[in-house]
Amino acid sequence: MTFVDEVKNAVTPRAALLVIGVLGLQLLFIASYVGALHKPTPTDVAFGVVAPRQMSQQLVDRLDGLPGGPLDPRAVSSAAEAREQITNRDIDGALIVSPKGRTDTLLVASGGGTVLSGALEKIIAQVEGSQQRAVRTVDVAPASADDFDGLSSFYLVVGWCVGGYLCASILAISAGTKPANRQRATIRTLVMALYAIAGGIGGAVIIGPILGALPGSFWGLAGLGALVVFSVGMITLALEALTGIVGIGLAVLIIVIAGNPSAGGAFPLPMLPDFWRTIGPALPPGAGTWVARSIAYFRGNAVTGPLLVLSAWAVVGTALTLLLSMRHRAGRDDDGTETARAAGGSTAV
Repeated sequence: MTFVDEVKNAVTPRAALLVIGVLGLQLLFIASYVGALHKPTPTDVAFGVVAPRQMSQQLVDRLDGLPGGPLDPRAVSSAAEAREQITNRDIDGALIVSPKGRTDTLLVASGGGTVLSGALEKIIAQVEGSQQRAVRTVDVAPASADDFDGLSSFYLVVGWCVGGYLCASILAISAGTKPANRQRATIRTLVMALYAIAGGIGGAVIIGPILGALPGSFWGLAGLGALVVFSVGMITLALEALTGIVGIGLAVLIIVIAGNPSAGGAFPLPMLPDFWRTIGPALPPGAGTWVARSIAYFRGNAVTGPLLVLSAWAVVGTALTLLLSMRHRAGRDDDGTETARAAGGSTAV
């Protein structure tokens, strides 16, 4: 047998195509993470301005005209309203101008990302300095001392996402890469739901009672975790049902390559390039990270939209998984062999 024949036997055409696909994912991984995170710059950060009426619009225009457009300023009626908008996550910071003194107040929320709050401090300090004014910073929603740079919520959600697509992949490839019938798909869905509940509670226990990295509602985080794990797991099962083992790569593409760098974890969304800040909220890592931070630091505010995003992924994934399973004759595997071998035989999951 020649060397070429040995190569053909060792590496089948299907294996070669899969290796090429893995190489593509590897290069996309590098491009996505470096492209999204190599040069974080605040752009159009939602920012409130509380100032006397005669100077409010002038200050808004000045901040709006800063080089590079770091801020998206808007007038706010009062300091109390500015605090409320920050807590509701409508804005990321606010400047309260003192009508009598020369020291103004900057409101920030480091719980939404210490990198962003630090950037706001630097920007406003430069603006105030140019007007011979001083500024003091008040953190309206401070990050926990045990939550370095506000990253704990992001890593928590990443862990949940990893668990979701790994569990789904194991369930699928353990007995063929496509669900053979509706019964098997239903069993996998139920197993995925139980795994999601366990993963959600387990993650909340680790991040809260054990490590003390995140404050906020334990059951709120546990419920979020269950939804994140289930949504990622079911969309992975659906992709595998649709494309076979390639579905695992597609899940990695959506969740890891596109979702993680755009999640607003390492750098909050206003510091990401336009493409990444646009897609981030629509993907499970971004939606999950936003909700986790809201539960921990913002009294659970502004979570309806992200929870609907996660629910949509879960519903679509579940529906596709079950619908695609109907293409296969009940009781037969994808290769046409009987699933139940004899009376009393078991059906593979």
